[in-house]
Amino acid sequence: MNKKILSTLLISLFTITSTVSFAMSKSEHSAEKNVISAKVKAAKTACDSLSANAKDICMVEAKGAEKIEKAELEARYNPKAKNQNDLSMAKADVAHDIAKEKCDDKVGNDKEVCVKEAKAVHIKAKSDAAVSKTVKAAVTDSAVDRTNADYKVAIEKCDAQMGDAKNVCITSAKTKYNKT
Repeated sequence: MNKKILSTLLISLFTITSTVSFAMSKSEHSAEKNVISAKVKAAKTACDSLSANAKDICMVEAKGAEKIEKAELEARYNPKAKNQNDLSMAKADVAHDIAKEKCDDKVGNDKEVCVKEAKAVHIKAKSDAAVSKTVKAAVTDSAVDRTNADYKVAIEKCDAQMGDAKNVCITSAKTKYNKT
């Protein structure tokens, strides 16, 4: 099974129940946990046919889908703000873990840039989740976090250059992100 088909299968497998929103009983909650466990087991089994980093990515995706499914289940079972925030954070963490694992296929500066970009996306996603929790305070922190994350990516990209080109790149990044 090729990676694209497997990824599509995993995504569709774990999003089927994610949009249903209704009050559920304790027995329904327990049954849904069992369904999630079965889906995760099937997804992990599907990863066994892969090798090297493709297998690692598949396993991270399967574990991540489980984390998101469980957070969605808790948000449906007990729809309070904390569970909604936990769901947003789970999605951010899983996206970061997958992106970071995909960086393992790269080497040198490309890998370093990839890791920094994954971290920047993670910070942005966590900031977005924080915005929904405490809007006013989080907006300011979110903007600072986003700028800092983007600045780190820009500086990392400069490291691939040499001499005057590197100096121009760094100066440009500092100007763009208001760093001195």
